[in-house]
Formats: sequence, C-alpha cells, structure tokens
Amino acid sequence: MTTAYDFDAPRIDGRPQPLAAWRGQVLLIVNTASACGFTPQYAGLEQLHKAYGPRGLVVLGFPCNQFGRQEPGPEHEIAAFCASNYGVDFPMMAKLEVNGPGVHPLYRWLKDQAPGLLGTRAIKWNFTKFLVGRDGRVLRRYAPRTPPAQLAGDIEAALAVKA
Repeated sequence: MTTAYDFDAPRIDGRPQPLAAWRGQVLLIVNTASACGFTPQYAGLEQLHKAYGPRGLVVLGFPCNQFGRQEPGPEHEIAAFCASNYGVDFPMMAKLEVNGPGVHPLYRWLKDQAPGLLGTRAIKWNFTKFLVGRDGRVLRRYAPRTPPAQLAGDIEAALAVKA
C-alpha cells in the first residue's frame, strides 16, 4: 500500500526531501502561491505550524504557478517572500505542478486518495489542503477557501492517534 511517506519532493533550496523523514507525524500538504487572494493563509498555516508542530504536525508548502500564474518567481524569491511577509518557518518545497501531464506523483496520489467536490480529482485553485494521518494515509481534503484555523479540530484528532 502506498502512503505519503513513499514520495520524495525537492525542497525549495533544491535538496531532495523524502517525506519518509516525517514518518509517524501528521502532514498538512498545501499548494501555495505568493500573489493569490488566499496568500494571507500563509499566516494561518504558520500559526498551525507553531501551535501543533511540537506535537507532531508538519506543514508542507508546495508552490505552484498553475492557477492564474500567481507564483511566477524562482524558488529563492518565493522563500524570501514567505519568510519576510508571513514569517514562514515550516518546510517549503520547490515549485511543482498539481494538475496536468506534469503533475508531481505525490499530488496524483493525493487527488486519488481524496477527490474534491462531486468526485473531481483536479486541484481547483491555490491553497487546497490535504491532511495526512500518522499512518501516511489521507484523512481529508480542504477547499482553498477553508481558512487554516478551521482545520484545528481535525488536526487535534489526527495528532491524538498514535502511529
């Protein structure tokens, strides 16, 4: 059986990152963009990271330029923007595609595990969120409009489950 921990993705600095490094932790995987109406959600994601990171939550930001070309810059600009504007301290990954023929294998798997509204597989916009349990299985998918603070109850429940 495949789990989130079976995938690798490059970090924003280009270094390879096996998700297995976070085996047994709860993951919140989010496709992000710096010039989107939902960009202020970075602040809420950072709050979740600070509040629940010590208990085992890992927030992972995956920049994507597929929606309205709202993430056009290179990785070093994205990292600087996130740090200076929102104090982002959670792991940021390199830009990737979440839809289409160039979709990253992790996102293909996430969409298969947790289809969207009416069973659609495609990511509709920036800041779609996936909560992954300690066992590496997808627990839930959240729409871009769902503010990070609304995930707190589900995160608490996921953290309460022992790996």
